[in-house]
Amino acid sequence: MDFSWVDGYILDVISRYRYPSIALGIVSGDEVYLRGYGFRDLTRMLPADEYTLYGVGSITKSFTALAILQLYKKGLIDIYSRVDKYIDNPPKVFKEYNITIHNLLTHSSGVPALAYAEAYIRGALQLSEEWLPIIESEDIFSFMDKAHEWVSAEPGTKFYYLNEGYVILGHIISRLTGMTYEEYIYNNILDKLKMDRSYFERDMVEADGNWAKPYILDKEKNFVESGFPFGITSDGGLISNVVDMIKYIKMYLNRGSLDGVEVIDREYIELMEKPHIKMPYEVLGGESYGYGLMITPDFYGYKLVGHGGSVLVHTAYMGYIPEKKLGIILLSNISSFRLSYIAFYLLAKLLDRDPSQLPFIKGEYILEKLKGTYHTYKNTIKAYVDKNGSILTITFKDKYREDIIPLLPIKIDDDKAVFKANVSWREYLIEFNIREDYIDFHFERYRFIKELDKSGHLSGI
Repeated sequence: MDFSWVDGYILDVISRYRYPSIALGIVSGDEVYLRGYGFRDLTRMLPADEYTLYGVGSITKSFTALAILQLYKKGLIDIYSRVDKYIDNPPKVFKEYNITIHNLLTHSSGVPALAYAEAYIRGALQLSEEWLPIIESEDIFSFMDKAHEWVSAEPGTKFYYLNEGYVILGHIISRLTGMTYEEYIYNNILDKLKMDRSYFERDMVEADGNWAKPYILDKEKNFVESGFPFGITSDGGLISNVVDMIKYIKMYLNRGSLDGVEVIDREYIELMEKPHIKMPYEVLGGESYGYGLMITPDFYGYKLVGHGGSVLVHTAYMGYIPEKKLGIILLSNISSFRLSYIAFYLLAKLLDRDPSQLPFIKGEYILEKLKGTYHTYKNTIKAYVDKNGSILTITFKDKYREDIIPLLPIKIDDDKAVFKANVSWREYLIEFNIREDYIDFHFERYRFIKELDKSGHLSGI
């Protein structure tokens, strides 16, 4: 398979969205493509390659779920039993509510995110005043002492992404096996897959040397070197590279084994990939959560399984299509445009499908097209339409005043984009009509228009 087009696309993405580096791995049947792009260290201009180490963030949850199912297979744990059966002195929430291991695996405990990880990461990176130095998994139990007051749904009825739940799962793995969580993952997953350069410990990462320095984009889009939030464990602490992660993906594609070494039986892989609870937010439609994995039921006619990850300064996405023996891993040393969207584009192309119809690509294209300066009849009033992330705004301004109106998208098509706006508690529907030679919209009594040149591009832009 010719992967040369992939290089051009990734280099364009790196430039447009300002990534220091991206590492990519693709597996398609028996073919594997691995490459690094950009720089893992901007100060020393050291290039990233397929061996460069990055934090994979919440992709770690799939390792934790896999470990729990290994113990389930051995009869050491019942995933349908209550959590408090496996914890000494559990927080009150696990005594008052029938929260099971299954609920923690699927983020269906009924407890909304308590945001320990967000506070830990931002505090460790000195990005906010919040500081939550969670050192041991037992510290999570202390942190959750009043979580019972935060419960918002009966267990099993609603999806609330809960990092704390996966920390508890890691604690249970350690308690049942007599090993640390990290030791168990090394011995029972990483070693079996020969993922020899995947780590949890800071000293091992630093000794390795091929490490992607973490960066943050400031408000002016400049790269700012950052620290890294070491110390996260079973909810997001694994550090790996695309060479190792492709082995991990191939294990899923092979239904639980790699190169003749079985990690787990096929039925447990399928249990991980089963849609257990519907997620409340959609990108491609119908997304559900399994065990440590997200499931999209219809990605151009195929089931897509995957998970993203972020520790703010390193980001990741892993996805695979079992039926096509196709998988992808993307790693980066910054938070920028979502790596999952880049992966969806690449997977669509690898399936020989048109990625321009992906909702976020189509939406980005239309929003970019709507940007610009609009005017009323004979330029009597001007309106400035701008884009901040996925939000469009209309600005009216003069020498002393500037009114900015955010627009909430309702429907975006090739020839029309409809938004809702709220101005002084008055609601407006604003329709942009997209024609070959102009775009217009109506607001209150006015019609605003922006002319396009013959190519369909904005005049003077």
